[in-house]
Amino acid sequence: MALTAPEGLRFDSAGLAPVVVQDRASGDVLMLAWTDAQALRLTVETEQAHFWSRSRASLWRKGETSGNTLRVRALAADCDGDALLMVVEPAGPACHTGARTCFGEDARSLAGMLSELERVIDDRARTRPEGSYTARVLEKGLDHSLKKVGEEATELVIAMKGDTAERVAEEAADLLFHVLLALAQRGVRVADALEALRRRRGR
Repeated sequence: MALTAPEGLRFDSAGLAPVVVQDRASGDVLMLAWTDAQALRLTVETEQAHFWSRSRASLWRKGETSGNTLRVRALAADCDGDALLMVVEPAGPACHTGARTCFGEDARSLAGMLSELERVIDDRARTRPEGSYTARVLEKGLDHSLKKVGEEATELVIAMKGDTAERVAEEAADLLFHVLLALAQRGVRVADALEALRRRRGR
């Protein structure tokens, strides 16, 4: 579906509107920026996030110097028509400090934490650092990862039968981690699983 500008968006007396930038996969808010009519038009035409910099008084494309671009998947005006929601797929951190979001890691959602872990797994698969447990599991292939998923699922079932809530949480974390490893080896993203859940909820 082609990207379209939202109807009813109003700009203030300076010709600007605030933009809330949201990660499509996790739902986390990544940053707050500003747009004007030209930046919005370029965003729609290129599907790359363009903003207006109030401090520099100039148009800018996110990632033009850092390479950390934002692919825009949807745009929506709020109920009052004076703010814009931009749903994106980020390529790298959104914040100029190198952080994933401009609001710190305490603002992460559960889906955001899973997406961050997925990025760590991708990095380990690419760099294979010495001493990394993740790299060792990946090196042994999908069958080994699937065996680990089975083992961790069994350990979770056993914990659920009588261990403490803390122990159950630890075993659940182990299972989630190994499921993510196996998904990465199959080329399936966390966002794909979350989208399947959204579709089921919609039914």
